[in-house]
Amino acid sequence: MKIIVTKNEQETKEFAKKMASDILNSEAKKDKATVFALEGVLGAGKTTFTQGFAKGLKIKEDIKSPTFLILKEYNLDFKNSKFKKFYHIDCYRLEDEDDLDSIGFSEILKDPENLVLVEWAGKIKKVLPKDCIRVRFYYISENKRKISVV
Repeated sequence: MKIIVTKNEQETKEFAKKMASDILNSEAKKDKATVFALEGVLGAGKTTFTQGFAKGLKIKEDIKSPTFLILKEYNLDFKNSKFKKFYHIDCYRLEDEDDLDSIGFSEILKDPENLVLVEWAGKIKKVLPKDCIRVRFYYISENKRKISVV
């Protein structure tokens, strides 16, 4: 487990950017997608983290939570990384795991070239891979957050 305390949004984004860079450069061979499961109360920093993570993946678009769309897909173009697609999924408006059928979630999880980041992952914990990387956000004060990674 890794625990970090960030003092502002920029520090949260920098931490996430470093995590994205680390995963892109990792040698781990998996036969399915790599999944980051983000959990925490509203305003705890999940979207801020996602924005930094996307920067680490060299995504140029502005990242906003796809709350109404549920899913956003981005192509990745790295010569030395196995990852070809990044999926940003926001489960805030979902009732339960069954709502994921319409976006092909199970197929997304099967592809080892996919990197998946799920906001509000607690809503779909039954269908998340056992080996997903769990990132939990704790609100300390207006700008300060504790982030644990398991």
